Amino acid sequence: MSASNVRVRFAPSPTGPLHIGGVRTALYNYLFARQHGGKLIFRIEDTDSNRFVPGAEEYIIESFRWLGIDFDEGVTFGGDKGPYRQSERRHIYKKYVDQLLAEGKAYIAFDTPEQLNEKREQIPNFQYDATTRGMMTNSLTLDAAEVEARIARGEQYVVRFKIEPGEDVHVDDIIRGDVVINSSILDDKVLYKSADQLPTYHLANIVDDHLMEISHVIRGEEWLPSAPLHVLLYRAFGWADTMPRFAHLPLLLKPTGNGKLSKRDGDKLGFPVFPLEWHGEDGTVSAGYRESGYLPQAVVNFLALLGWNPGDDTELLSMDELIQKFDLSKCSKAGAKFDYVKGWWFNREYLLATPALKLAPSFVDLLAQHGITTTAERAAAVIDMMKTKNVEYVDAQSGQTKKRSVSFIADLWPLCDFCFIAPTSFDREDKFVKKNWKDDSAAVMSEVARLLEGLDDFGVEAQKAVIDPWCEATGAKPWNAWRVALVGEGKGPDMYELSAFLGKEETLRRIRFAIDNL
Repeated sequence: MSASNVRVRFAPSPTGPLHIGGVRTALYNYLFARQHGGKLIFRIEDTDSNRFVPGAEEYIIESFRWLGIDFDEGVTFGGDKGPYRQSERRHIYKKYVDQLLAEGKAYIAFDTPEQLNEKREQIPNFQYDATTRGMMTNSLTLDAAEVEARIARGEQYVVRFKIEPGEDVHVDDIIRGDVVINSSILDDKVLYKSADQLPTYHLANIVDDHLMEISHVIRGEEWLPSAPLHVLLYRAFGWADTMPRFAHLPLLLKPTGNGKLSKRDGDKLGFPVFPLEWHGEDGTVSAGYRESGYLPQAVVNFLALLGWNPGDDTELLSMDELIQKFDLSKCSKAGAKFDYVKGWWFNREYLLATPALKLAPSFVDLLAQHGITTTAERAAAVIDMMKTKNVEYVDAQSGQTKKRSVSFIADLWPLCDFCFIAPTSFDREDKFVKKNWKDDSAAVMSEVARLLEGLDDFGVEAQKAVIDPWCEATGAKPWNAWRVALVGEGKGPDMYELSAFLGKEETLRRIRFAIDNL
């Protein structure tokens, strides 16, 4: 497949935040385009003016910028096949509407909402098609003079595609093979509305894909019922030879696997379904992956494997590796269960692989929320000490408190508050304190303090060099009492690492405070 003829597109509607399923669709388009050296086009489908939401377009663009999904052409990206925003292309669509009307492949319908509702009440499972169009108010049942008179009077109308019944329509789908649907089950879809002089999705989509030379249409399974209509429209325009190949991706399912993933699932179980935090016009705030502490590489890797796999057991794949291995034909036909817990695992793996200094700004911001001011270098040191620990969380499904590995920067605070806030008192009834601060602990810790006080170098190895031989010679085991003194409870990293981080002055101050108070 040559680079010159691979052109794919992602075409969202600016009607609100971008759902994570849309992100996956865009990602698959991106991987396919990059693998074949082709182009990825960003088109805005805003023909439904009633559903437009201010800020949605900017939100979508920022989402892909954060994820590292780059576009070659389109809204804000430029290109020679624009404009790429459908509301700016209305003059283009009218030409094609007129072509279908002139060739008798479409017709004008004046039916009011009241008339359509009346027919729905009269006819069970009513649809506007070859069996019912003859009883409706349209240019097939009215003479030409009346049609012209109605239009001249300013009556609103729609243009419907005239679908002939009884034909098996074949859709060549890369994932699902030859999909066959008989035209008799299709209705005469509305292609154009005089009320706003804009086409519907179906016409605009076909015209844009043709004029922008789209070679492959990779989209969600929910659009599969529309594919036969689009095939018929390509034929009606005489563009069958340039029709793109289709690939309808499996749905993202609820974590339980029962039904399509929704925002309600995320709200209930505590995971985001949007890439970035979304502020609704009603003041509601919906969680985003970025603000929840996910790394963009982890989100990309996690989404890529929801409905596709590389054919082996490999799970951790960089963007370059995904591009190299991606194969549409290996996508599943069945829906992909959204395993948000697996998403935690991916984030943990990328957190561990990311240099602590690169993660430090996020941790510095988190610490600031708790009134702690520190440097990136000290924040990075804490990350390195604590990122392999476990954190408690409440499981949303069972309500039980469980433990999992640190997966997010936000997990670190309850594990490492002592790195910045010294104990000011000790709970003598705490199991760890009660068990590990014994009658001789004050004397043992006094000797530890004496040995440490003599050090000029307070690094881990320098501390070991004086404490380890003393322990071996005397049989002393100061570690848990030392932890009580520095932390106040049974948590934290290796004691040498913690002491080195706190520094000589603070370590000795905490030890002496514990001796005096315990």
